[in-house]
This record gives sequence, C-alpha cells and structure tokens, in this order.
Amino acid sequence: MNYLTTIKNSVDKIIVLVVSILAIISIVMIGSTHISTGFLARDTVVQAAAYLIGTVAAIIICYFHYAMFRGQESWLYAISIALLLLVYIPGLGMEQFGARAWINLRFTTIQPSEFVKILFVFIMAEYLSKHKDDLYSFKGLIKAGLVAAPIILIVLKEDLGSALVFASMWLAMVFFAGVNLKVIGKFFALFLGMIPVAYLMMASYQKERIEAFLHPENLSLQGNYQVWQGKVAMGSGGLFGKGLFNGTQKELDFIPVQTSDFIFSVLVEELGFIGGLFVITLFAVLLLRFTKIVRECTDLYGALIVVGFIGMFLFQVFENLAMNMGIMPVTGITLPFLSYGGSSIISNMLAVGIILNVSARGRGMAFS
Repeated sequence: MNYLTTIKNSVDKIIVLVVSILAIISIVMIGSTHISTGFLARDTVVQAAAYLIGTVAAIIICYFHYAMFRGQESWLYAISIALLLLVYIPGLGMEQFGARAWINLRFTTIQPSEFVKILFVFIMAEYLSKHKDDLYSFKGLIKAGLVAAPIILIVLKEDLGSALVFASMWLAMVFFAGVNLKVIGKFFALFLGMIPVAYLMMASYQKERIEAFLHPENLSLQGNYQVWQGKVAMGSGGLFGKGLFNGTQKELDFIPVQTSDFIFSVLVEELGFIGGLFVITLFAVLLLRFTKIVRECTDLYGALIVVGFIGMFLFQVFENLAMNMGIMPVTGITLPFLSYGGSSIISNMLAVGIILNVSARGRGMAFS
C-alpha cells in the first residue's frame, strides 16, 4: 500500500472537513473586519498563509511516527525553556498588549508559547506513561506537578491566559492517567493555597483584568469596555445577524481586538445566533472526534497526547466564548482555528496533524 493510499484510508475525514470549514470561516471573518479598506488586507493574507504552512506541516508530521519523541523528553524540556526565555533577549523579544511574549523577526512575529504547547504535551505524555502508578500517592502527583511547574511559571509571568491553557492540558492528562481522587483533592487544596503567591507574581495589567471581572459594571477598568462592546455586538446580531460584511459595531471599530480575542463577537453580529451556534457545533464535533480517537487508541502514550490537546482546545474554546459573553475574565486567549495569529494557527494545525497521526498509528496502522 503506497503512502497516499494509506493517508486516504486512515485520516479521519470528519476532522479534516471540520477544520477546513473553520479555516474558511476564519479567513472570511478576518477579511470582513477589513472590508472597508479591502478584503485582502495583510491580516487576511497572513491568516491564509498560516493555514497553508500549518497544513503542510500537519501532512509532514503524519509521515513520521509520533513515538519518535519517546525518550527525548530532556531535549524537549530544554528546548521549551529556551524558547520561552527568548522573549527576554533585548532586540529580539517584544511586548504586545501588556505582555512580553513575542519574538520580533522584523518581517513577522512569533509567539513561542504556542509551539511550546506541542512540546509540553509530548513531555507530559512521556512522564505520565512512565509514572502512571505514582499518581495514586500525593508525592507522585506533586512530582508530576513539578515537571510542569517551570514551564507554567515562566509563561505565567507574562501571559496568564497561556499559563491557564498549560494548566488545563496538565490537568486533563493527569486525570486520564488515573489520579486518585483523594490525592487530587489534597493537591487542589495546596493549589488554592498558592493562589495568593501566583497573584503576587502577576503583572499589573493581569491583576487589573481580574479586578475588572470582579467589577463588571465599571467600564473604566481594563477589559470591561471590550466585553461590553462585544456583548452589544452579539446582541444586535439577533437570530440571523446583520449579514456578512454588514456588521455596524465592527465597522465603527467599537469591537476591540476584532481579529483575535473578539472574533466571535464579529461573527455573531454578522451571522447571528444561528452562525454562532453553527461554530460551537463544529467545535463540539471536533472534540467528540478527538475523544473517539482516545477511546480507540491502544497506546497509553498516544492516548495521553490526544488528551493533552483535547484539554488545550476545550479550555481555549470555553474561555474565549465565555470571555466574549462576559462570564470569564479577559485573558487574551484566542479562539482556536478562528482567531487571527500565525503562531496560533500553525500550532493548532500541528496539533491536528499529531492527533491524526495517533489515530492512524495508535490502532496498529502504519504508513508504508
């Protein structure tokens, strides 16, 4: 059986279809935010290019066995820390939206934490598959937490939203690996006790966003104005929306960070409740297909990898949608596959490629 035939037979076509639809919606909605100056604005072209690069990367990664990363956790860990620290190099690291979390390559910017998410999943899958039985003790769970802590704490210093995504990935993988519920209860008690320490480590703008969430009526606090405008836009969309490219809140630039954090508000204003529900349904289908792959996987290491990505996508979708609706703090978490961002799109596509790899090989199939 040749390579192309094997891909055709093994790839989950529903996942490919859903991701393709989300990609089209993303490019169209980002183009819509620039419709007054021209659909093919730089953001639209960059998003399309990121999808192209991400698709090629996903296809390439399907060719290699996901188990190639087994036993390489030390290197992956070192690379992860190095990537996260690059943002502190003068002239290379740059600050956006109050966070120093990007690398400036002059012609474009890269957010290292997006790619570290991929490495983090492999690191934790390796550790948990080797120390599964240790999770039944409090000491074993603490050790699993200490493996993740350096990466999460470095990310937390500049990017609360991304740190929460890493924590969600870790938690999903630990639960799947088989943690003792009494032990996890003790761990959460310790975690709650550490919240004041974590709060002290946060940047001033991060503290302001938490303060804003606790006082939503105060529009002068950072984040509340954005949320209020987002809700106004979604509410004005009604059932069927104002029509594609016809959003007034968007066009008058009332919706902030339209292409990334609040892309869902733009979508609902123009496509209405029905459009928003359709996108949510697409995410639900995607996550259910990922869950199906986990159930069918015969390799714990492979299953843990997919579970890690489920935790990543599930939390990001929930947080972004809830942020747009004002029921969660504004954390800068983008909506997977829809929000603008080359690093995010390529990272998401790599994750999909790895999941499809596990789907094909985790059930005993191999490309030839």
